[in-house]
Amino acid sequence: MNKYSWTKIFLSLAIVALISSCQQPTKLLMEGPWRGVFILAENEVPFLFEVTGQSAENTTVFLVNGTDKFPLTSVSYRNDSVFIPIDLYDAVLKAKIGEDELSGRFVKLAIDKSDGGVPFTAKYGKAPRFAESSEKPEAFLNGTWDINLGSGESADKTVGNFDQKGSFLTGSILTTTGDYRFLEGDVQGKKFQLSAFGGSSPYLLMGEFNSDSTFTGEFITPRKATEISGVRNSKAALPDAYTVTYLKEGYSTIDFTFPNLEGEQVALSDPKYNGKVVVVTILGSWCPNCLDENAFLAGWYKENKSRGIEIIGLGFERKNDFESAKKSLTSLKKRLDIQYEILFAGQSGTANASKALPALNGIASFPTTIFIDKKGNVRKVHSGFNGPATGKFYDEFKVEFNALIDQLLAEN
Repeated sequence: MNKYSWTKIFLSLAIVALISSCQQPTKLLMEGPWRGVFILAENEVPFLFEVTGQSAENTTVFLVNGTDKFPLTSVSYRNDSVFIPIDLYDAVLKAKIGEDELSGRFVKLAIDKSDGGVPFTAKYGKAPRFAESSEKPEAFLNGTWDINLGSGESADKTVGNFDQKGSFLTGSILTTTGDYRFLEGDVQGKKFQLSAFGGSSPYLLMGEFNSDSTFTGEFITPRKATEISGVRNSKAALPDAYTVTYLKEGYSTIDFTFPNLEGEQVALSDPKYNGKVVVVTILGSWCPNCLDENAFLAGWYKENKSRGIEIIGLGFERKNDFESAKKSLTSLKKRLDIQYEILFAGQSGTANASKALPALNGIASFPTTIFIDKKGNVRKVHSGFNGPATGKFYDEFKVEFNALIDQLLAEN
């Protein structure tokens, strides 16, 4: 080997070493609590998170909303930047790391390519979600409310359920398709403010009391601001979730065959499901309310599967592509430790879900849950899901769910 060849080899090794050193992290996220704000056109949406792990290989970020801590793993670093993937929602938080601060963007990979995502900053250290105030609450949001999202005849009729202790405020808004999960904030004088970020989208709710029993305000996301108004009502409730989706005339059963995550075809008519009570949940890994429902079902199934019950998840994903769906649904299954079958049923959208189950009048929401008795007959269909953030409404659902399952299991 001549001198020129040795020079080329040494030069190549030097370039590789230089590239490698440039990609090594120069800074890591500081362990402990952080407070961030998403910067919108006219508002800032605060959010809280916690960091654990003191190396590039074991960093975990927990998004904090009320009592909920949503873990984000597979965090990576490059030079002075950090990348925090939010796998279920096909999104990422990416930012430059300063001494005790972050500056970056929240990007939904399949949606926000054109606008670059939502900018945010974050500061290390324990801090309240909203700036503290010496102004004491002059009204209380505690309890249930009839809430209009929007104005006029086009307004969505929703329900608010809130818990206020002093000035500290938590709660959620329930809709016919699900809820806005864990909102957290405070009351200052006659005004209140709540925010949340669980990985899907930042939310900000701001309102002012007109009296002890009414308020007006705005519900804000990165895409729009919507008028909101509320009237206190201790009996506030949504329409019956069991009346939205139902069997078409002439049908008593449903049938389907879809691949599981190993690529094997699974049918509702398989021997595994014969003679058992079966719960079919229509879901998407991208759907926050589906996450809450399957978190409940996963734990419930472990405790009850020996009673003669099965659960099947029908996953409708962003792409009509098995390998892509397998990746996202497997991530959901691992995150929640789901032990029942998850099948890939097609691309997301209520129209696609309705087409996949033609015996039903139509799927109106994700999730939708179908209860099937031992004879294979559809007995009830529940649209939407209101999870743990909704307090008493979640507790009521669990009582109804267990009562219905007990009834179906008791039948000969």
